[in-house]
Amino acid sequence: VQLQASGGGLVQPGGSLRLSCLASGFTLDEYPIGWFRQAPGKEREGISCISTRDGSTYYADSVKGRFTISKNNAKNTVYLQMNSLKPEDTAAYYCAAECLVPKYWGQGTQVTVSS
Repeated sequence: VQLQASGGGLVQPGGSLRLSCLASGFTLDEYPIGWFRQAPGKEREGISCISTRDGSTYYADSVKGRFTISKNNAKNTVYLQMNSLKPEDTAAYYCAAECLVPKYWGQGTQVTVSS
């Protein structure tokens, strides 16, 4: 079982990025997939989750209205579209299988929002 996150980078405030989480070793309908982030000196924060069975979604208040989680079952990939990025969104972003008690973690992808 493996989760591979990608798509991070450096972006100016107000910009956009799309993160991808490619799952292998299992199909997306086996687990909800969550996105988490951790900024230096802060605790890891769960920011979004998608139930890959019925497509229901969850967003933390800190990203609601700016981030959109989606999935492509054919590609076994979950995406996180991040718009209107703010400097406080700077963090390492991780995807995981299961949202409440993550079972498998991907490696992080760094997002830096700075002018």
